Amino acid sequence: MEKIVCLISGLVFGLGLVISGMANPAKVIGFLSITARWDPSLAFVMGGAIIIGVIAFFIAKRKTTSLLGLPISLPTNTSIDKKLVVGAILFGLGWGLAGICPGPGLVLFAMGIPKGIAFVGAMLVGMILFELTVNKISKQF
Repeated sequence: MEKIVCLISGLVFGLGLVISGMANPAKVIGFLSITARWDPSLAFVMGGAIIIGVIAFFIAKRKTTSLLGLPISLPTNTSIDKKLVVGAILFGLGWGLAGICPGPGLVLFAMGIPKGIAFVGAMLVGMILFELTVNKISKQF
């Protein structure tokens, strides 16, 4: 049952990205650009997601199990460290240059769009390089 709920959730999320236009890199770049014609629609999508997220976390903090009876374990680390800041900067740079982040990248990949296929390939290479280098180095200290 858990896998079916995960599949349905992913499909709904992907469908939402397509319907809202957020899987379109040009739409995202239109929001991030300060020199071209600015497109504020991403701000509304983000605002809606933040509102839903705040409500969901508010409810989840008061529960110990999910609706499926699975344990809820929320992150406890609230510190802002160098790895978080560098990761956020890299994410922002990549998002600004490509107009794609992981969610829409997977949608574009599933749709067979070449830019999405290239993005997911680059994302996988980055994840592998991280595991082979940064993650192993930090475990030594």
